Amino acid sequence: MLSLRTLAIAHNWIARVIKEGDTTIDATAGNGYDTLFLAQCVGDKGKVYAFDVQGEAIKQTKDLLEDEGWLKGKDYLPRVSLHQCCHSKLAEHCVEKVSAIMFNLGYLPNSDKSVITEKDTTLYALDKALSLISEGGLLTIVCYPGHEGGAAEASAVDEWASSLYSTQYNVLKVNPHNTRSKAPYLLGIQKGRI
Repeated sequence: MLSLRTLAIAHNWIARVIKEGDTTIDATAGNGYDTLFLAQCVGDKGKVYAFDVQGEAIKQTKDLLEDEGWLKGKDYLPRVSLHQCCHSKLAEHCVEKVSAIMFNLGYLPNSDKSVITEKDTTLYALDKALSLISEGGLLTIVCYPGHEGGAAEASAVDEWASSLYSTQYNVLKVNPHNTRSKAPYLLGIQKGRI
């Protein structure tokens, strides 16, 4: 389970780069908390694209948005666009530059733990995410090495992030130091040398 501190750090970083009216992406909608957070940040003129391969995740995200007053009747406010598809398809639905993209890898909490994000589609999605991120924009990735398949994905994501040119991207890893070795951790990647 993602620690509150890790989530708070990701949200704090993202909130510092988003301006009202920006476009953002939640690449792994899950229960919808990051989608809701992004919607709150972008304001009435902004846009959030949210993706998840599981119909249940899209439903939970929609329900959360509805409960929080972000839906009017059956229609989403224009700022939220939900897509039931793999995060590797994000560039097919969003073609404009974005200020922030959030990835929360692994599986949907309280669901089938065999349905997980996979390293190949995640790496493809991360490459596409970098092509969409604007100068000064931020990409956050929460990795979960403790579940079946999670260690391989986390290792591949670490290798991918460490290969990014330091002249083009700032990469920071926040890894809990006083917890089990396979605890979730956060990667932050900012485009540009700021």
